[in-house]
Amino acid sequence: MKQTLIEKLAQKYAIGLEPGQKIHSGDYIFIRPAHVMTHDNSGAVMKKFKAIGAKKMANPRQPVFALDHNVQDTSKANLKKYAGIEAFAKEMGVDFYPAGRGIGHQIMCEEGYAWTGTMVVASDSHSNMYGGLGVLGTPVVRTDAAALWATGQTWWQVPPVAKVELTGELKPGITGKDVILAICGHFNNDEALNHALEFSGDGLSQFSIDQRLTIANMTTEWGALAGVFPIDEITIRWLRDRADFLEKRGLAGVPSDVDAVGGVHPRINHARIDELERNIPTADEDAYYAKTFTIDLSSIQPFIAGPDNLKTTMTITEASNKDMKINKAYLVSCVNSRVEDLAQAADVVNGKKVADGVEFYVAAASSEVQAESENRGDWEKLVDAGAITLPPGCGMCIGLGTGLLKKNEVGISATNRNFKGRMGDPTAKVYLASPAVVAASAIAGKIVPPHDFDDIKLIGEMVVHPKPSGEKSAVKVLDDFPAKLTGELIFCYQDNLNTDGIYPGKYTYIDDFTPEQQAEVVMENYDPEFGKIVKEGDLVVGGYNFGSGSSREQAATALKYRGIKLVLAGSFSETYKRNAINNGFLVLEAPELSDDLKAEFGMDKLTVRTGWKATLDFRKTTIFVSGKTYSISPVGTAAQELILTDGLENWVKEQI
Repeated sequence: MKQTLIEKLAQKYAIGLEPGQKIHSGDYIFIRPAHVMTHDNSGAVMKKFKAIGAKKMANPRQPVFALDHNVQDTSKANLKKYAGIEAFAKEMGVDFYPAGRGIGHQIMCEEGYAWTGTMVVASDSHSNMYGGLGVLGTPVVRTDAAALWATGQTWWQVPPVAKVELTGELKPGITGKDVILAICGHFNNDEALNHALEFSGDGLSQFSIDQRLTIANMTTEWGALAGVFPIDEITIRWLRDRADFLEKRGLAGVPSDVDAVGGVHPRINHARIDELERNIPTADEDAYYAKTFTIDLSSIQPFIAGPDNLKTTMTITEASNKDMKINKAYLVSCVNSRVEDLAQAADVVNGKKVADGVEFYVAAASSEVQAESENRGDWEKLVDAGAITLPPGCGMCIGLGTGLLKKNEVGISATNRNFKGRMGDPTAKVYLASPAVVAASAIAGKIVPPHDFDDIKLIGEMVVHPKPSGEKSAVKVLDDFPAKLTGELIFCYQDNLNTDGIYPGKYTYIDDFTPEQQAEVVMENYDPEFGKIVKEGDLVVGGYNFGSGSSREQAATALKYRGIKLVLAGSFSETYKRNAINNGFLVLEAPELSDDLKAEFGMDKLTVRTGWKATLDFRKTTIFVSGKTYSISPVGTAAQELILTDGLENWVKEQI
């Protein structure tokens, strides 16, 4: 079977494969990514690293530490935390970037850790951004980061891959941010949830690397696990220009413990680019894609998203007609604070002043971006207009530092998220927009376009492709892993059953809560009768997007401790899936089974003891229920090992 670009990059960084094995969507694999980035959460990962008994990094060149989230906090406690992370980096020989150098994702691109054609992960959801450079960038959780530090590897399930075709010609003044906001608003029913996306189409040549990074960054908000652009002449030109820039600037920013040889940057240099050009990875011509999204770029005008979510959007024309007054405007964060973004905003505010009663905050994505913006004169234009400048970092995007929204205030922001309460008071409203729209709104005191746009309807469609039938090869089953598993199905019909429903938040931070206590309260918020209905050895079947919401691990462990053998569902939150496997608890997608149970038992009862016995055959990747056979994804040896060792931390202990 042919491979997509995503599958090829995963293949390149997979380890422990059988001879001749080709990686495809659904496969569980062990991966050894080129790099793993952690930021302020390095401190939390350090605790996990030490708790599993690790003493040294498996490969000190693999991790990267970059302090970026709480950089405005100069309290003794935060400075002590930052100093501890820096000291640990020095002790372990890890590349470290201090507060003020910039946002970690931007540093990963500027310093070449996110190298084109590789796989790079980060303990942060916006690692999708690396896809703008043709990198398979995808998030991991903190336990994965600790495992990578200790062993150099963790596990990954290759997601379904979708193609996003961008066709047609952009109208003047339309940016990458406008495009991704339009896409999120148009396809707003989780169509891309937990997919990896590959961008294609004749419209790609209109997007610079800055714009591609913006689009790739916000594939996270669209629900995707990765958003990867092809490696083309625009990518190569950016790398060449970057290599020249670093040589001229004396390699400023390279960590002191990474020596440049002969004045050549260790990661971005012309010899490495030459090698890349000789071996550019591309998707096979007949590769299978689960879906194809097609967007006509000529039908896009500026959009704003919000408040409180990205699924609600309106055109800038609609917004300007509503006379939506603002209190604060933001040009900050990893999605839209690069040189081009600042230049667009500077062009809009040039010679004008921020409206009375409006605060306009600006922070560059990195110290290097700020220096270049100053050199171009863009920074001065923003300051002269009345912008309040802040150090490079995440800041108010994550609800930290100066400029947070107060009660009932309205903000227009070029950030990537606008969840209620994220940027300040939960009564405030946040709308997302492009840097140009944010700047124009700051000047006008209300949401307006930088100039007039035709009010046109977006043209976009999605096609779902049936998976080609073919001969299934038997899955290897490890000696101690059961080849078959049998149990009665317990049906919980609700879609988007969140972690609060599975494991109530009020118990989350009770550190001495025992496994027995977790088992007693599992599903308490969803159905108080759940604990009385289920028996040890049952198989739970859920709806779609099971385990959405917070990242609490107990939502997985509580079901495990209750004696549930595994959970089947239409689909899972990817974070929930990672937490389950990391804790030695198996979860499998079975959408057809979930649909059939909903059709048979309806939605009158929250929890139904179906009386149906199911037999899972892990070699044949099937479930046999009531005379019908359903397919499941193969549970590869990587996942089997984690189940047998009772989770990732125990697996790591065995490795070290």
